[in-house]
Amino acid sequence: MIRWVFVIFLALTVFSALLPWLEKLGVGKLPGDIRFKLFGHVFCLPFSSTILISMAVLLIAKFLK
Repeated sequence: MIRWVFVIFLALTVFSALLPWLEKLGVGKLPGDIRFKLFGHVFCLPFSSTILISMAVLLIAKFLK
């Protein structure tokens, strides 16, 4: 259980660090991605982008297997 919490925390940290670069590619701007501004900070909840990226990784993994 702790391992999964650590993996999710690490993935969120990496994704948030790469978000400015990924926004140039259109990730985080798809329909279904939620952006809101709170206390001067912009928060992004990229639901559809996460699904799209995970499906792409799944397909790549299937082709390499």
